[in-house]
Amino acid sequence: MENIQDSPALLVLEDGTVFNGKAIGAIGTTTGEIVFNTGMTGYQEIFTDPSYFGQILVMATSHIGNYGVHKEETESEGIKLSGLITKKFSDVHSRIGSLGDAQDYLMKDMLVGICDIDTRKLVRHIRSCGAMNAIISSVNLDETDLKEEVKQIPSMQGLELSSKVSVEESYEVGSAIADRRVALLDLGVKRSIVRCLVERGCFVKVFPLASSFAEIMLWNPDGVMISNGPGDPSVMTQTISLTKELINSGLPCFGICLGHQIIALSQGLKTKKMFNGHRGINHPVKNLISGKSEITSQNHGFVVTSESLDESMTVELTHIHLNDNTVAGVRLKEKPVFSVQYHPEASAGPHDSRYLFDDFIEMIKKHKTIKV
Repeated sequence: MENIQDSPALLVLEDGTVFNGKAIGAIGTTTGEIVFNTGMTGYQEIFTDPSYFGQILVMATSHIGNYGVHKEETESEGIKLSGLITKKFSDVHSRIGSLGDAQDYLMKDMLVGICDIDTRKLVRHIRSCGAMNAIISSVNLDETDLKEEVKQIPSMQGLELSSKVSVEESYEVGSAIADRRVALLDLGVKRSIVRCLVERGCFVKVFPLASSFAEIMLWNPDGVMISNGPGDPSVMTQTISLTKELINSGLPCFGICLGHQIIALSQGLKTKKMFNGHRGINHPVKNLISGKSEITSQNHGFVVTSESLDESMTVELTHIHLNDNTVAGVRLKEKPVFSVQYHPEASAGPHDSRYLFDDFIEMIKKHKTIKV
């Protein structure tokens, strides 16, 4: 069988920069916003994270595919990337329990990718010039054509993408006789978030993005989780209004990543698109309440603005990103609501931040006691 990596491919950036490489995954053409992840492991969890929908991902680590793929290391039902860029892509793998190689995994979901390029140079270029749109093609190798085509790709700013990855029908996970019922609004949720709640004795019902306040409250939840997801939060006006209703109900609420941004917007704060974004499993965050720092898993290209938080009388800063001092966590002063910009389920990544799920459980317990 012919090795697909014998086929040439081109990567063309919005600013006209061109990289020549070899095809991986499916033969074809794909477009999206080009971003990079600095994690050294966890590529399968990253590929299946719905927050990457609409993006072409550069893996900063040199070797991808060397430990194959595993059934338990998926965060959704399939790959959510628009495209993949690597330096070395392994056509062999070695790890007990592996179900197959990465090439077959990419082919199953028809993901177009490129390898054998200088990803260090590419990442440095993105760091200097900012995230931008890009195109990968292994069928059209005409640079002029691709440079024109990449200009037609819509900007990530202003795009609503959660509706592309949210569940269509609600479903339940865990024991129906559990002590705590958590309604999870799915903006593009990772399976590990649901798993972390169930492991802590929660009965979870995952609700579609388009769910109404009445539908959620009819289930009689003890708390609400607003999940991660892709796209620009500022254009999700219905979700922002729904979140405001949920917060005003008095229920404990916990937001992660996009959910954090939606909670902030529901309280009158603002968000902005970042120059590069944060993506990796090695980002340092300081908890300003405890004074402790933690290494975190992150994946976001938008952030709550510090200026709008400083002006708020009802929301306070709880966590800060130590690399650039951006907002990494907030809480409401008078309601049982908090959120973080990063991923406490940390799959893949260190588990420094899983205490936040415990904090959420304690908040629910306290709220139920007050209700009684």
